Amino acid sequence: MAELAIALLHWPIRSRSGQVTCTNLTNFDLHDLARLARTYRLPRFYLVHPYQSQRLVAHRILAYWRDGKGGEMNPDRREAMGLVRVVSNLTDAAVDLEGCCGLLPWTVYTDARSDWRNLSYPALRHKLRRRKAPCLLAFGTGWGIEPNEMTSCDYFLEPIAATSDYNHLSVRSAASIIVDRIFRSH
Repeated sequence: MAELAIALLHWPIRSRSGQVTCTNLTNFDLHDLARLARTYRLPRFYLVHPYQSQRLVAHRILAYWRDGKGGEMNPDRREAMGLVRVVSNLTDAAVDLEGCCGLLPWTVYTDARSDWRNLSYPALRHKLRRRKAPCLLAFGTGWGIEPNEMTSCDYFLEPIAATSDYNHLSVRSAASIIVDRIFRSH
C-alpha cells in the first residue's frame, strides 16, 4: 500500500465572505493532527504556512515537545510531533515526501462541498493499494482551500456526508473522520 501523508494548508484559503485569505495556525491543529498521523502510522504531517512568523511559532511549539520539557514529560507526544514538517507551500511538502518515500507524491484535496469529480473513500483506498507513489492528502483551514488552488491536485475526495444541514466540523475532526474512513474497509 502506498504511504499517505496529510497536509494542512493555511493559504490560499477562502474566507467567510469568499475572498482569498491566509489563516493563522492553531496549537490544537498542530497537536491533534500530529497525533492523528502517529495513530494511523502516516509518515508525515505537513503544516503549510506562507508566513515565516507563523512557521517560527510552529517551530517553537515543536521544539518544546521534541527537545524540551514537554517531550520529557510526554514521550508519546514527542513521538507524534516528530512527524510534523513545517513548510511554506505544498510543493515543499511534496519534495520532502518524495525524499521520505522515494517517489513524487500524487495529491488529493478535501472540501466540504460536493463535486462531480469526487473520489470515494473506497476508490481512494483502492488507488493507495495499487500505487507505489505516496499520496499527499490536503486539508484547508478557514472556509476551505481556494478553488483556483484546487486545480493543481490529482483528485478531490468526497466530502463527509453530514446527517444535517449543519456542515461546520473543525479541520481536526474532519481529518480524523476522513483518515479513518480511508483505512477502514467497512
